[in-house]
Amino acid sequence: MNIMNLMNLMNRINIKHHKILWLHLGVIVILAAVGWFCPDYINLQLTRVMIFALYAMGYNLLFGYTGLLSLGHALFFASGMYGAGLAVAIFGLSALPAFGVGLGVGAAVTGFIAVIALRAQAVGFMIVTMMFAEAVHLGINWQSEFTGGEQGLSLDPALRIINGMGLHLDLTDISTRYFLALALFGVGLWLSLAVIRSKFGRVCRAIRENQARTAMLGYNVTAYKWVIFTLSGIFAAASGAAYGLFYGNIGADFAAVHYSIAPLLWVLVGGAATSLGPFIGTLLMVTMLELLSSLTTASLLAMGVVLILIVLFFPKGILGTIRARYLSWLP
Repeated sequence: MNIMNLMNLMNRINIKHHKILWLHLGVIVILAAVGWFCPDYINLQLTRVMIFALYAMGYNLLFGYTGLLSLGHALFFASGMYGAGLAVAIFGLSALPAFGVGLGVGAAVTGFIAVIALRAQAVGFMIVTMMFAEAVHLGINWQSEFTGGEQGLSLDPALRIINGMGLHLDLTDISTRYFLALALFGVGLWLSLAVIRSKFGRVCRAIRENQARTAMLGYNVTAYKWVIFTLSGIFAAASGAAYGLFYGNIGADFAAVHYSIAPLLWVLVGGAATSLGPFIGTLLMVTMLELLSSLTTASLLAMGVVLILIVLFFPKGILGTIRARYLSWLP
């Protein structure tokens, strides 16, 4: 009887595993189909959504799965953007090596900030991350001759090209941007799902639920938080670097505090601690803001009303509430 129960349990686990894989693969396939068959306007919008969704996925790893609320993630987004953008504007690098520079700068900045910020707890952690981001935002404006300040810097279209391995990809082309964004989104989604379902991800969730007990069990809580913080920042840096290279403009506004609040809202709307929640939230918020802006000058007021309704009817976010009520197998 015990063997039969064990076999039934294993079968349920395998079925759940296959459902998760097919769900995520289905999202990628649908997005690929949209890229082939939909007009340029929709492709432009979805390109932005996928880039920002990568940013939100990284934030979700830190906030949703580990319970660390950062108010300074715009710093890491801007680090990737300026690392890649200045590599193009000043050193004349092409898109691919510039993207690598953006990732490297973002990882270095995040790792350093994490060492300091993780010394604080709860509200202190939020304030430290916010102050670092605001200091960098002010610094970018102060060094406007070098960074372009609020006006930003425009990147040379001739350098926004990926050459090598038989490829010639022009980032000024709408279709090219779309499928590169989809590839980046797919890698981010796979990596996020791998972290969530690993032993490392389970320890992060344990830290979120009870940090003291997790430490008592012998886990180095600080080391785990440093790794997940740095990984979250790398996601943000990748998103920022891609955004700057895809659209050819970098500016101080991307380091402002509202770009730290944005991923928090996207994650909360879509469903914190769900693998696809960040994408759902980003898609809904970015699309709604675009539509409402074209319909009324009070777009932010209308958005606020929509957010209140979402909180009332989907208290755990859209995907989180669906998981809690109907589909418990959702990751």
